[in-house]
Amino acid sequence: MITRKLLISIAASASFAVVLPLAHAEAPITSIQGMIAKPTIVLVHGAFADSSSWDGVAKKLTDHGYPVLSVVNPLRGIANDAQYAASVIGAVKGPLVLVGHSYGGMVISKAAEGNPEVKALVYVAAFATEQGETVAGALTFTFG
Repeated sequence: MITRKLLISIAASASFAVVLPLAHAEAPITSIQGMIAKPTIVLVHGAFADSSSWDGVAKKLTDHGYPVLSVVNPLRGIANDAQYAASVIGAVKGPLVLVGHSYGGMVISKAAEGNPEVKALVYVAAFATEQGETVAGALTFTFG
């Protein structure tokens, strides 16, 4: 089972994080031996960064025994970037936790669609938009 300690560890590595477990993640994550398997943590950076921006977080997670993958976000638009991230995570066997920072939040939301191995999405100071909502729309505030 994805542990509260794991999610707190990811959140503590950043200044602000929101964790959203997916609806299909009720069952515990188990390995063939019946032991609890650690999910692969997939880190997706935002628009004004690169995958090395996750190095400190990745080290802390690997020190705790979690497999970690930092995806190089190509920054070619949500559809393209999410498709690329989905192809990367599709090649990973076993349970996944996707973590996105800033623009990477929109990327992980889309990349997770239809992948039953994705057990949770973690938004670290990230955009967690509604379906069809744009970044511009998320940044528009209505005062009334």
